[in-house]
Amino acid sequence: MKLLTLTRRGLFAAAGAVLALGLAGSPGAAQTPPGVLVVGQIAEPKSLDPHAVTAVNDFRILMNVYDGLVRYKDGTLEVEPALATGWEISEDGTVYTFDLRAGVTFHDGTPFDAEAVVFNFERMLNEDHPYHDTGPFPLAFFFSAVESVEAMDATTVRFTLNAPYAPFLSNLAYPTGLIVSPAAVQEHGADFGRNPSGTGPFVFEEWRSNERVVVVRNDDYWDGTAGTEAVVFRPITDANTRTAEMLAGGIDLMVEVPPTSLSEFQGGDFTVHEQAGPHVWFLILNAKEGPFADKRVRQAANYAINKEAIVNDVLEGTAEVAAGPTPPAFAWAYNDALEPYPYNPEKARELIAEAGAEGAELTFYVTEGGSGMLDPVAMGTAIQADLAAVGFDVSIETYEWNTFLGEVNPGLEGKADMAEMAWMTNDPDTLPFLALRTDAWPDQGGFNSGYYSNPEVDELLEAARVATDQAERARLYKEMQEIVQEDAPWVFVANWKQNAVTNAQVESFTLQPSFFLLLKDVVKN
Repeated sequence: MKLLTLTRRGLFAAAGAVLALGLAGSPGAAQTPPGVLVVGQIAEPKSLDPHAVTAVNDFRILMNVYDGLVRYKDGTLEVEPALATGWEISEDGTVYTFDLRAGVTFHDGTPFDAEAVVFNFERMLNEDHPYHDTGPFPLAFFFSAVESVEAMDATTVRFTLNAPYAPFLSNLAYPTGLIVSPAAVQEHGADFGRNPSGTGPFVFEEWRSNERVVVVRNDDYWDGTAGTEAVVFRPITDANTRTAEMLAGGIDLMVEVPPTSLSEFQGGDFTVHEQAGPHVWFLILNAKEGPFADKRVRQAANYAINKEAIVNDVLEGTAEVAAGPTPPAFAWAYNDALEPYPYNPEKARELIAEAGAEGAELTFYVTEGGSGMLDPVAMGTAIQADLAAVGFDVSIETYEWNTFLGEVNPGLEGKADMAEMAWMTNDPDTLPFLALRTDAWPDQGGFNSGYYSNPEVDELLEAARVATDQAERARLYKEMQEIVQEDAPWVFVANWKQNAVTNAQVESFTLQPSFFLLLKDVVKN
């Protein structure tokens, strides 16, 4: 297959034509250019600095521009070498020594070596580092066990941990572990997120706000050249508009297809892709103040919401009702003895009456769309109706995704009683450690936006992350899930099966259980 060879000028002309087509959105529009893969994203990225972002929407771009020391093996969440060719772990589980791939350069032409790795982690973890102020780095929690990072020589780097930390390799494979160019950070400072430089299969070319991010093929990539000349990521926040663009030929690949639109992509012109993964959609409840400070009212919300109806009617069977905070995709750590809260509005009313919370007024934050958020407005409306049926007065406030995160992540105190949220994680440690521990309250830098606190849960999570035996880790996680299910800091709603659709011009595309979008091997005819 001979791909279209594009000069930079030709690439931007093609991308501009694609954008014009998309805005027209008319049936029968001309197809996107061969060799240029146009992806319909769910939102504008917040930043292209992998250390500064938290959303899968951003990760879907970043995983094509950067590499980490390790990565997830295709089709799995198992770790394999990437910029590191191998590693050794000390007997006590606290020292990891990585052998680095020689001869790799960043997109800006500077060398990848052990000093670059040290710079990356010192930048995130050391408040005295000269470029720590280019943050904040909200997922630096992933590497809180790291005591030191040392360059032993140009191709050897050593991490020393303060204790054994079971998720360490998996966290290195997550986007927070991607390696950025120190020279580019030094040049651009806080603007690095608009001027990214990595070692990945695609090189950043352009970001036009609310229009497109363009990346082009890295012909010197260490792991073989990509199958397309360029990828254009277009933010199309409205799911119906994204569907119309896909049907009209303005985009080649669409992520997070609305359940109601799946039937439109049956037939030879399109392929629908599905892949299970570790996803949970939930409602954060403000456990610090207001009605949900009472556990009985939190439990009442779980009984009041008809999750089966949401899964079957709103999501049209593309998800399952969730039980507890851990996705069942983590089979070894999932407590399958837990049952979802049944739909029982009468039980909800009893608990509300016990707590004296009849007629409580609730402020509910809902997003227009976002990473793994499924059909958030329709789901929010259904939830509002179910809570109203048991006597709550629920007021919805709706926000664009990045604005929504800006409201929710700093915490709900003084603002809202509940908020939608979804997480797609790499390890059973990640979500509860970052969003359910007392030390993960927003003022501590975490994502426990509802201020849940249970010392027993804290102890279990701390013990699980240092346990070197997987069976012991599993026991601790399962016990944690039982307590959290009972305490009900969230309404546990759904576990989703991710989807995407490609047109007939796209070959060799697969979805990953990590929820990342890996496009190196994709061919656009």
